[in-house]
Amino acid sequence: MTLPIDESFHGMTYADREGVIKFQLDFHAGAPPPANLLDELNAWRKIFRQLGLLGQDPGRYEGLGFGNLSRRLPGQHSDAFLISGTQTGHLPQLLPEHYATVLQCSPAANRLEATGSTKPSSEALSHGILYQCSPLILWVMHLHCPAIFNCRTQLGLPCTAPSAAYGTPVMAAEIQRLAEAQDLSQPGLLVMTGHLDGILAYGSSAAETGTLVVEVLASALQHR
Repeated sequence: MTLPIDESFHGMTYADREGVIKFQLDFHAGAPPPANLLDELNAWRKIFRQLGLLGQDPGRYEGLGFGNLSRRLPGQHSDAFLISGTQTGHLPQLLPEHYATVLQCSPAANRLEATGSTKPSSEALSHGILYQCSPLILWVMHLHCPAIFNCRTQLGLPCTAPSAAYGTPVMAAEIQRLAEAQDLSQPGLLVMTGHLDGILAYGSSAAETGTLVVEVLASALQHR
């Protein structure tokens, strides 16, 4: 089915509200991904939950879930990837049915095709553009870190334009611009300036990508 982007929610639209899907989604119910492909994602998800970079808190972001992780499907000759489902931040442990498989992603057209037992994260468009930037990118981690976000200038981090809203073609274009200016054989991290506390880390291994986030967080805490 195709989800519209203008359904109302307490007087707001899905296109305006943080943490909800803005893109046109062609979603087809299907089998969840194999559990063995999710072990590393779930391990890092636990770490980030403990650090407060991912989860759900009634005092943050209108009580909506925040943060999501993805990985490129191994052995694929495409940009298909697995990503945690929308609004699953409150769950302490994710099962295969809490992940979606994104089959095709067209950021410029603001469109995404996915399958599984749950719909993909509202940030799936941002993940998708990174996988399209380079076959070397196999993992993407979207987190919310006030310490890194507030120290982005001191740390010299690449930043998207403040006018680029999350989950939009404009944000995807900004992410592509920043990523393609980096050495994509190395893990990278950028700040989503128009998405409060939002950061994106990416790389060819889960360990290197996750470790980069922790290292940058440690650097940020030294500036407080």
